[in-house]
Amino acid sequence: MAGLFTGKVALVTGGSTGIGRAACQRYAQEGASVAVVDINEVEAAETVRSIEAAGGEAVFIRADMTKSADIAAMVEETVRRFGRLDAAFNNAGTPGGFTDVVSCTEEEWDAVVTLNLKSVWLCMKHEIPAIIASGGGAIVNTASQAAQAPAPHMATYVATKAGVVGLTRSAALDFADKGVRVNALLPGPTETPMLMRGTVGLDRSLDAFGAGLPMKRIGRAHEQADVAVWLTSSQSSFVTGLAVPADGGRNLGG
Repeated sequence: MAGLFTGKVALVTGGSTGIGRAACQRYAQEGASVAVVDINEVEAAETVRSIEAAGGEAVFIRADMTKSADIAAMVEETVRRFGRLDAAFNNAGTPGGFTDVVSCTEEEWDAVVTLNLKSVWLCMKHEIPAIIASGGGAIVNTASQAAQAPAPHMATYVATKAGVVGLTRSAALDFADKGVRVNALLPGPTETPMLMRGTVGLDRSLDAFGAGLPMKRIGRAHEQADVAVWLTSSQSSFVTGLAVPADGGRNLGG
């Protein structure tokens, strides 16, 4: 039985763990050849192994999202390996150092902006021409529900994720008539290694994160991956420029 991405190619940054790994696996389940992009070679290799063990096709591409040359090479290598690019999930990011606008250092600001925002611009800069050359496709950029409902002591993170939403909408407008759709995924608290680190930085438990949501639980990585894959699939072919919350109802203000 053919999947949504049979004969197509998907690229996922931050593909070694968490939402990125779940998205790589989901793309493969739907028939895509998957470029698993990360700097964590050990964990990314495990993502590739899990896909191959299930009968899918994947390749690890090492790329540092803070280096423009790596990002350009990432797209070039994906096209060289698979011949095309149909979908991209720009998911790599960092929560930053849990500071406010006064305590944040210039070094921290630059580091978080580079990884969370500049890299998304550079990814799209190289992905969009490749997608157009492949006959069209779609991109999803990982933002955060914090872009709409800021959390305290996360000034750099909130700023960059709000920037991702704006950048996504701008790219969607500019390339809508070129066959490229661009949307943003706004995850709420999700059970991932990043959130586990965040519970330490913000002195909160996983249960505390979930208790504050209308659904009274945190999300699972596969739930976020399902949204990202849907947003790049033919099932959302008339959807572009949206910032889609997957946050257990946090966007409702409850």
